[in-house]
Amino acid sequence: MARTRIILDESEIPTHWYNVAADLPSPPAPPLGPDGQPVTPDKMLAIFPGPILEQEMSAERWIPIPDEVRKIYALWRPSPLYRAERLEAMLGTPAKIFYKYEGVSPAGSHKPNSAVAQAYLNKIAGTQRLVTETGAGQWGSSLALAGQMFGLPVRIFMVKVSYEQKPYRRLMMQTWGGEVVASPTNLTRAGRDILERDPDNPGSLGIAISEAVEEAVTVPGTKYALGSVLNHVILHQTVIGLEAKKQFEKIGLYPDMIFAPCGGGSNFGGAAFPFLADKVAGDKRAEKLRCVAVEPASCPTLTKGVYAYDFGDATGYTPLMKMYTLGHDFMPPGIHAGGLRYHGDSPLVSQLYHEKLIEAIAVPQVATFEAGVMFARAEGIIPAPESCHGIRATIDEALRCKQTGEPKVLFFNLSGHGHFDMSAYESYFAGKLEDFEYPAEAIQASLAHLPKID
Repeated sequence: MARTRIILDESEIPTHWYNVAADLPSPPAPPLGPDGQPVTPDKMLAIFPGPILEQEMSAERWIPIPDEVRKIYALWRPSPLYRAERLEAMLGTPAKIFYKYEGVSPAGSHKPNSAVAQAYLNKIAGTQRLVTETGAGQWGSSLALAGQMFGLPVRIFMVKVSYEQKPYRRLMMQTWGGEVVASPTNLTRAGRDILERDPDNPGSLGIAISEAVEEAVTVPGTKYALGSVLNHVILHQTVIGLEAKKQFEKIGLYPDMIFAPCGGGSNFGGAAFPFLADKVAGDKRAEKLRCVAVEPASCPTLTKGVYAYDFGDATGYTPLMKMYTLGHDFMPPGIHAGGLRYHGDSPLVSQLYHEKLIEAIAVPQVATFEAGVMFARAEGIIPAPESCHGIRATIDEALRCKQTGEPKVLFFNLSGHGHFDMSAYESYFAGKLEDFEYPAEAIQASLAHLPKID
């Protein structure tokens, strides 16, 4: 049985990104400074260049994609939409399962959709050097690639546990000219303070963000590039959902449910937000649409966090953002889905979840790899550990459809391949992976340190 592939041609690459902020029921909560007052764009210029801040603060529904960015997108976009007929047959489900495959990009994930855009916008703004963080390495490798394309040196603070678990992603960054260091480091005050307290600290995205932001504001000509969470990053990722809508139109179908992994939110938002636009507009096809963010049970930001203002990093360098959070000093366990080990979530995703326009579930680590192996054996693609979360939720829903007889159309974002994550699969096959559900008391202890906002 061959896979059904729905393709677009190069002329159908979207010309605009979709900005969900234009369609929220209420305006997004503004980022706040340490004084509790809204942060003005001029105060953010030390971190981000002007063109990126314009996108971050924009309430326009459609933002033009620069021609230079679209030309580079054409190296791998439009990405294919597949129907997973072999997986459907394996499960014996009446559901139709579709997935958008972002692993066709040079970096093997969806992350270049924003990395290329951010590198271009920094280049035209006169930035001389970029600095960033990365968890599993998809973002770091994507920014190293994009920096090389636009002649921008890139330093990447890679979470230490992932730096050690994923050497080949580190080598990808180096191949594309990126400088990679294991965070926490001795290169920044934030890193030195953390290592002084805990020399064996495994690192976290919050810590790596602190180091990257500190360097951005202290080294002339340097700007910070972020791989998820903020509005402009999700904006860039909407090319995924916009293409998928065109592909579903070609076959006369529309999703009943959309699933995507959710760490910071760009993966989920990129796939789901363009479809949510239909729901907001009153499109009858989207009337019963359900969009489900899937997170790890060991880092349950949406499902067990609180909706509050918190720092985006571990040290408190970033502005305060209104989001679901587990506390900025939350230290997640060293699970293999490193890209999902973040204490907070996108303010846009958080607001939509708080207003009950989207859903969220948390799934355990072993079950996600079980789903990834099932998918690989049916469809031939080995998924990244992060992507396995969306696959797990999709399979569970397909099995529910088997019990009820409902022929739902299920769509998930296969955000990247797992070719450089085989040590994780090795641990799974050896029975060494463990499920870890973060203790409620530990979460409460972390939440006790949330900033006090009057």
